[in-house]
Amino acid sequence: MTPLRKSRIIRLEAVSWTAGNFFRPREAASILAATAGPDGVLGAMATSTKTKVSIITTDDRSTGIAKGIELLGTNPVRGKNILIKPNFNTADDFPASTHNDTLRYLILKLKEMGAGALTIGERSGPPDTSDVIEEKGIPKLAKELDVGIINFEDLPQGGWVNVQPEGSHWRKGFKVAKPVLDAPCVVSTCCLKTHRYGGVFTMSLKLSVGVTHKGNMTELHTSFMSMRKMIAEINAAYSPSLIVMDGIECFTDGGPEHGERKHGGVIVCGTDRIAVDATGIAVLKDLGSNKDIMKKPIFAQEQIERAVELGLGISGPGQIELVTGDDRSSAYAKSLRKILDEG
Repeated sequence: MTPLRKSRIIRLEAVSWTAGNFFRPREAASILAATAGPDGVLGAMATSTKTKVSIITTDDRSTGIAKGIELLGTNPVRGKNILIKPNFNTADDFPASTHNDTLRYLILKLKEMGAGALTIGERSGPPDTSDVIEEKGIPKLAKELDVGIINFEDLPQGGWVNVQPEGSHWRKGFKVAKPVLDAPCVVSTCCLKTHRYGGVFTMSLKLSVGVTHKGNMTELHTSFMSMRKMIAEINAAYSPSLIVMDGIECFTDGGPEHGERKHGGVIVCGTDRIAVDATGIAVLKDLGSNKDIMKKPIFAQEQIERAVELGLGISGPGQIELVTGDDRSSAYAKSLRKILDEG
């Protein structure tokens, strides 16, 4: 096996990011703190407008991802260098980790949309990130598609920015990978699954745990009463421009590395993490999931609830506009619409 260091790895020193709609590292913590309201809650910026979430019922990732993105009616990536954040928490088979075909077809679609340089960025855990990337065959895929890789775990001390927003449940803040804060555009691709270790579910909000330093994980994993809120708070540090969630297969119980597997047969795309995750929970409810999913209203889930408090996106199901491209998807979207509205 070729050592990871011989693959096309982009280290922090070799990357020249220009800040677009993202915080510059030296400004990140102060900007986040400044957005806190008088009660210490970050950025009361929840929008009253609707956001599109596309629903494509398919087992074909190529057409599903392309149609799902197109239905959003926006192109936030044209002419921009893109940091792609997958789910490589471990190298276990999908839906434990991002399917390589999902990554492939997402990259091809972003290129078609006129994106600039593309770079995959990730920090795995508990396994070593380099081992996970190698085991999944990502260096070969990246070389084939002319895409860079940043292993956040290899970043030097200066490659991290400590973010300590007011009103958060983190005692001393959390470190965020500098390339994420500097990226002109972040695109997230997540799985659709439950999480048995306290997260309850792992979708686009929890995907952000992989932009933090591994040293932050002890506090997160030992803060059971506030873990879900802390997950949401990481998301205040940055905002992805596009989210693609692969729900072709799902974990409806267990997770994150293995669990009860069910066929979801759906690709979900959006630009709002709250809306995407709420829709993903509706998919789990439709499939039949564990009591933590089935017995609690979607917007009462702590990850969702805290994200709403932080103003990270929509504040209720009525702001989600489900869009589809065919009759089968439309019929499924009606079922999800009912679940969303009922909670």
